[in-house]
Amino acid sequence: MSTRICAIAACCEGGGIGKNGDLPWRLRKELQYFGRMTCRVSQEGRQNAVLMGRKTWDSMPAKMKPLRHRINYVLTKSDLTLPGAITCKSLEEALSDFEKRGDAVETFWVIGGHAAYELAFASASFYRLYLTRIHASYDCDAFLPAIPVDLTSVSDPDVSSEVQEENGIKYHFEVLERPAVFGAKQ
Repeated sequence: MSTRICAIAACCEGGGIGKNGDLPWRLRKELQYFGRMTCRVSQEGRQNAVLMGRKTWDSMPAKMKPLRHRINYVLTKSDLTLPGAITCKSLEEALSDFEKRGDAVETFWVIGGHAAYELAFASASFYRLYLTRIHASYDCDAFLPAIPVDLTSVSDPDVSSEVQEENGIKYHFEVLERPAVFGAKQ
């Protein structure tokens, strides 16, 4: 089985995704979108997986760890034990564990940070980027890697392309796809 990798990210103008281990914006509806997308499955009883770097894991509030209703993989070079998460030293190790779960799983999501996105974008299995573009600039110290140039914009019936506004901040959702990844399990 070959798993198609999806990534989900939010970035501001200039590509910023974080500051001091946190999001520089507070957009409740955008976070709900993240939860809905990374939890949605086509068949009851299945689960999706989320892969994140250790800094992303560390930045999450304790009450949010692990992200519920998803298999949590954390990339780390250390031999850490993280309650509720599966630690792995590489993207390939996480994908191997995910694929061994067979029909019990559906979508493999990469949720950050920079290094995890970079690994996903470089993978031949990378399929889709669900990107929230924040229409504002923020002081950031973490940035989304360059988006692969071979991605094209596609529509997803569960994703509105309309501009949203929350707390005076405008943003919109995009779905970008690498069309060359066919026949793989999403």
